[in-house]
Amino acid sequence: MHRHAHAQTGKVLQWSLVATLLFVVIELIAGLRAGSLALISDAGHNFTDALSLVLAAIGLYLQSRPADSVKTYGYHRAGVLTAFVNALTLVGISVFIFYEAWRRFLNPEPVQEWTMFWVALAAIALNGGVMWGLHRDKDHDLNIRAAFMHMLGDAVSSMAIVLGAVIIHFTKWTVIDPALSVLIGAFIIWTAWDIIKESLNVLLEGLPRGMELSEVTSALMGLEGVIDVHDLHIWSLGSSAHALSCHVLIQDMPPSESNSILDRINQLLCKFDIHHTTIQFEHTKCALSESPCSLLVPAHQHHHDA
Repeated sequence: MHRHAHAQTGKVLQWSLVATLLFVVIELIAGLRAGSLALISDAGHNFTDALSLVLAAIGLYLQSRPADSVKTYGYHRAGVLTAFVNALTLVGISVFIFYEAWRRFLNPEPVQEWTMFWVALAAIALNGGVMWGLHRDKDHDLNIRAAFMHMLGDAVSSMAIVLGAVIIHFTKWTVIDPALSVLIGAFIIWTAWDIIKESLNVLLEGLPRGMELSEVTSALMGLEGVIDVHDLHIWSLGSSAHALSCHVLIQDMPPSESNSILDRINQLLCKFDIHHTTIQFEHTKCALSESPCSLLVPAHQHHHDA
């Protein structure tokens, strides 16, 4: 089922890429003929959309590859890495847009507002269609969300161009064109920042988004048979695959009895969407009491669940 969903998303990405590249050519030609920096900027943004779709498709393919003797966790982070590169391209195109807008502010040029209007409407339709195709996977795949945000940013940019074309038609204020470009560039950076922040957090093995370390620790401490939890580490393998390792202090008992504690721990961690775990049990020969006791910790016993 999961593989079938990946195949469907892959087809959406392929068709979206073809449509986007064709539209980039159309919008670039229209922008040059209309003398509109906003349209040219939007064509540049659409080109990064095409790049984002290529990267998303590559990331989706790599994520579906099984683990091997070298990549023992598989290729989960391939999608995160492509999302990070994707977001950096957005920032790069924004810097170019700001530079061109500054030049237009210094030397305003006439624009053909109706060309801007109709081409921007077509861009809204294109981006809306691609967003509809990707919306199912955007909430649980950072890679797909990066591509979705590219499309959302371009759709909003196109709406601004439509509005700007109407304003230029009635006021003849050609300065609206570079002003729109600045707004487009600012919006692009705003949409990219969240992707950059989250992808960097995954690549640097930070705590998964929306998770609290203290909450997980408290939940584990509340389980029957668990005396203490320490050396707790939680990180993300990819967009939706999380891993945990920790030491758990329990009473001295044979492994056959401690398995029930291990089962309870893993069932609890599943509620936090953590399915790759390494739990190390440590045993104490003394019972807890109000007075401090010395912990006698023999050779460590390892339990793995991955």
